[in-house]
Parts: sequence; C-alpha cells; structure tokens
Amino acid sequence: MIDEHFVTGAFELPGCRIVASHGLVRGIVCRSRSVVGNFAAGLQTIFGGNITIYTQLCERARQDAYELMIQHADERGANAVIGVRYDANEVMAGVTEVLAYGTAVTVEQVR
Repeated sequence: MIDEHFVTGAFELPGCRIVASHGLVRGIVCRSRSVVGNFAAGLQTIFGGNITIYTQLCERARQDAYELMIQHADERGANAVIGVRYDANEVMAGVTEVLAYGTAVTVEQVR
C-alpha cells in the first residue's frame, strides 16, 4: 500500500526523484443524502453554524474516493501519487459525485 507521505497535491516530492510514471489514477464515489439525514440537517439549519451531518457525509465521500484512488495507483505498481485533486458534481438532486485524481508515479529517495 502507498504511504500517505507519498501522496501530494504538489508535482514533486522533496528528497525524491520520479523514476516512472504510471498515468492518471482516480477514485469515484457517488453519495446520496438520506431522508433521516436531511431531516437532522434541517433541524441544524434552524440554529445556524456548521451542518455536521453534511460535513460528515462530505468527509466520508472524500475519504472513500481518496482510498479508491490510492488502490488504483497501487494496482498500477506506483509507490506515490502526485498532483492530487478533488472534484465534486451533483449528478441529480440529492446525489453527489466525488472524484479524487492524480498521477501515479514511482519515486526513489535521493541520497
């Protein structure tokens, strides 16, 4: 499995050099809000502030997409992922797609 220290939004890793590129990798997750979750979030909006029900849903979707991206990179033989980005789109009312993507690479530490 890829060490989280070798996953970055940058296009290089300090102290490492890229020895091979394995191409674009991605993880895609689609999530929907439940009726119960919408109700609870509706109650939270009455008082204002952070809507924790939705925050937790978003965080879980991003984490799942991230893990799928790492798995995809691992399957390609990479030991790092650079240029990592997230994107999100509403597929339909109440359904959101979260995409994590980056470039899978093999790096070695420079001595």
